[in-house]
This record gives sequence, structure tokens and C-alpha cells, in this order.
Amino acid sequence: MKIRFCGAAGTTTGSKHLIEVNGQRILLDCGLFQGRRAEAMERNSHFPFDPAQIDCVVLSHAHIDHSGNLPQLHRKGFTGNIYSTPATRDLCSIMLPDAAHIHEMDIKWLNKHRKKNGDQPLLTPGYNLIDAENVMRQFVSVSYQRPLPIAKGVTLTFIDAGHILGSAQVILDIEDEQTKKSFRLLFSGDVGRPGNDLLDLAAPCADVDYLIMESTYGGRHHEDSTHSADHLCNIINTVRKRKSRLIIPAFAVERTQQLLYTLDKLVAERCIEPLPTFVDSPLAVRATEIFRLHLEDLRPDVRNAVFMKDDPFGFDGLRLVRSVVESKSLNQLNGPAIIISASGMAESGRILHHLRNNVTNKRNIILFVGYCAENTLGWKLRERHPTVSILGDEFRVRAEIETLDSFSGHADHDELLEYYERITGPKTTTFLVHGEASRTEVLRSALAERDPSREFVAPTHLQTVEI
Repeated sequence: MKIRFCGAAGTTTGSKHLIEVNGQRILLDCGLFQGRRAEAMERNSHFPFDPAQIDCVVLSHAHIDHSGNLPQLHRKGFTGNIYSTPATRDLCSIMLPDAAHIHEMDIKWLNKHRKKNGDQPLLTPGYNLIDAENVMRQFVSVSYQRPLPIAKGVTLTFIDAGHILGSAQVILDIEDEQTKKSFRLLFSGDVGRPGNDLLDLAAPCADVDYLIMESTYGGRHHEDSTHSADHLCNIINTVRKRKSRLIIPAFAVERTQQLLYTLDKLVAERCIEPLPTFVDSPLAVRATEIFRLHLEDLRPDVRNAVFMKDDPFGFDGLRLVRSVVESKSLNQLNGPAIIISASGMAESGRILHHLRNNVTNKRNIILFVGYCAENTLGWKLRERHPTVSILGDEFRVRAEIETLDSFSGHADHDELLEYYERITGPKTTTFLVHGEASRTEVLRSALAERDPSREFVAPTHLQTVEI
């Protein structure tokens, strides 16, 4: 068996890992690479394999850096099944068309500027809305703990990853015809945090021989949840006193719903007085509706709350913004307000317009509640660059920048070590992916020190290993 690391090796985005066994090709994830525009376009438009030769895709979860390049894979010849959990399938049905629309709008905007300059060829979208809709026909839904043969000698089982709604760890039980050996490969996907308000802890896995494991927060530790709640209360109370705005770039799936749950809880605990709160993301609005359809994947207390009067996804003062006209009207707000909008890395979507209108006002606060990949707009703001480019124009950053990493959907350094410890079996080799190289190395060293009898590898982009 061979594993080729075609994405998220030495970086956090563009998750793709190609398994070749028994003459078949199984692709784990097919995500978009996010970062500098030129590099992102190059990596996303050219696959390091022939899409038509892929037999099937196994999708860990719906986040775009794991699923977003499926429409282009389909367009370039992939015709096989895409295996996912039911909730992941439903989330992809709204997220992939949304990503395709944003991609087409980005190309349109770039071509407008290229026409002005007159010295560059026009670009063609790598995929479109039709591709995103067509690829949904290839999805096959598989619930947690339901083993399913997906290829010759390969049985798939999903178990809960606790990262976002429907997120899964991927178990592949493999009988290698060439070596006559049987073994179990576990792909962690993205590992969720213990104590998540909405989701259960990532399920432990037994009898693992080889592990592909994320390393996003290697060497970093999240803020304590109690301190985080106090921090958020202070931020909101500051916004109230200033009669200003709190702008929160947040992923439409999971992060937005977790924020709504937390805000509702803080009001109930009288930590804050209700403020007008706007979720300005049609995708987040639709994602919240999908959360209601998959209550079986939520913690029992959240499941029960949805049926009660104090529904955490529909509290007093919350307004779900759908239309462009409503979105633009938020620029004319008087008094303090909270605006939650996608995307979480501030790379696309309506959040860009809210940042344009608010980043130069020193009374406003911009709050980041999740990971931002290097060189994204969100990363530059988090790193407190004095000026940033937003939709082609330069803006001086005068707004306060705050971060709350306790809202992260990713396990931190110590939590990843605990996750590894819960996995049983030979664990002969662990391949660390989905992390900036420096973060991966810190986690690799910590694991090697803790478990010196086993091998820990940080594969490079396009590296192939044979098992």
C-alpha cells in the first residue's frame, strides 16, 4: 500500500491524501488550498494525479479546506462515490455551491482588474455552480459505526471526530493482496476539543496500526473556557459602553452556531445584557437549519434546548440576515451591535464588506474566534499588520483586534497528545499532517519523547510512503 500526501502536508489547508492499494485509488478528502492568491489558484486548479483514475473519495467533514475541491475533481473526470456521514453530505449541499459562487465571483473580479491593466490574460473559473450541484449526486451517506466495504479488500468505518457537525475519523481496515497482510489505518480528520458546547468528545479507536493525524495547534494552548467567557463578556460590555460594533469573522458551520449558543448562555447567566446580534451569512443561516435536522449528532443538553423556549439558535435580539439589501443596511446601524459573518479567515464573503466599513474606526472591535491560515486577511489582522488590502483597496487598521482561541474547533497541543493516548494498537507509524511545518515539528517531538518506541513522521508535500 502507498500513501501520497497531496495536500495539508507542511500546511493547514488543501487536505488530500491518496491511498493506493490492491490496484485501486482512494482519496481521503479533497479540500481547497487557501493562502496567497497565485499559489492557491495554482494548487487548486492542478491535481497531482488524474481525477478520472480515482476510484472513490472518503470525506472526513464538510469544511472547505477538506471538501471544497470536489466540484473541480468531478469536472476533471472523477465519477466514483464520495463517502461521508449524513450531516456532512447535507452541509456540503449548501457549502459547495456557496464556494463555487465565491470562486466565480473572484474570477470575475480578477478579470475586471486584468482588463483595466490590459497586460494579463483573462482567467477561467476552474469549476462552477453546476459542477457543485452535480457532484452532490456522487455522495453516499454512511452513519457512524457502520462498517462498509468501499473497495477490494478495504472496509470503511466512520467514528465521531467531535470537530463540526457530522465530522468523522476515518477507519480503513485493509487486506493488502500484495503483502498478504491485514492492518488498520486511522485518519483523524480534524480532531475536536474536549468540552465542546455542542458536540461530544472524539471517539477513541482501537487496534490502530498506522495513523494519519492532524497537528494544527502543535505547541499552542487554547485559552481556558472560564477565562474565555469572562473575556467575551468584557469585550461585549466594552462595545456597549462605546456604542460601537463588534465584528466577528466566523466560519458559517460550527463556529457561528457555537457563538450563538455561548451568547445565549451569557445572557441567561446575566454576564451581559442582550445586544442586537446579526448573523450576516446566508450560508450560516442555512447551516443552522441543518443543525436542527441532525440533532442526533449534538450533545443531549443542546438537543433538548432546541425544543425549549430558550432555543440557543433563536434568542431574543438575534436577527438572521439573508438578503444583500439587509446586509448593506447594517452599515447604517445606530448604537452598539454584534455582527457575525463568514468567512472565518476573512478571505471571502460578506465579512469583507463589514471589515472595509469598520476596520478604520478605533472604537470598533474585531474578534477572531478560530484559526487563520498564514497569509490570509484574517491572519494579517490577527498578526496586527498596520495596513491591509480588502477587495483591492488599502486600509489602515485602527480597530482593536481581539482573539479567543478557546472557540477553536481544533484540539490544542495537550489535547492532541491526549487524543493520541486514547488510540490503542501497535501504532507503528504516525504521519502528522494539517499543520504549519513548525507546529507539526513541535508536536512530532513531543510525541516522540512520550512514545520513543514508535515512529513519527512529518511528510512533505507530494511525498509518497510505502507500507
